[in-house]
Amino acid sequence: FANPGTSEMHFVAALDAVAGLRPVLGLAEGAVTGAADGYGRIAGRPAAALLHLGPGLANGVSNLHNARRAHTPVVAVVGDHATFHKRLDAPLESDIDALAGTVSCWVRRSWRPEDVGPDAAAAVAAARRAPGGVATLVLPADASWSPGGRV
Repeated sequence: FANPGTSEMHFVAALDAVAGLRPVLGLAEGAVTGAADGYGRIAGRPAAALLHLGPGLANGVSNLHNARRAHTPVVAVVGDHATFHKRLDAPLESDIDALAGTVSCWVRRSWRPEDVGPDAAAAVAAARRAPGGVATLVLPADASWSPGGRV
C-alpha cells in the first residue's frame, strides 16, 4: 500500500518491475497504514506501507501504533531526502528514525544502494519475528536512484 512522493518514485518503479508484487496506491497515509494493518492482520504475513518522508509517516502513525499494539506484521518503508540534501534542512525534513521508533520494533536506514535489498529482507524478517510488529526501513532517495543495488 503506497502513498509515495517524489523521493520514492525510483522505489515505486522498481516495485513495478517485480513479478508477484501488486502495489496499491492510496490517497492518504492514514488510508495506506490502515490498509496495511488490516491486510497484515487478515493475511497473517507482513503487509507493506510506503510513505513520503517524515510528515507522511506522522500522518500514518496512529494506524502504525494500532498495528504495533496488535502485533501486526507491517513493513513501513519511509522515503527520505537524498543524503547530501539533509544538511539543507528542507521544509519537510524531520527525524524519521526517532518518530518511527515510537511505533516500530525495528528501524533501519539504508545508506547505500547495495544496502537496500538486504535491509528490506531484514525488515520483513523483523516484522515476522514473534509476536509480530512494525519494522520501518528509511530509504533516502539517492539510495534508490543510484546504481549498485542488487536483487
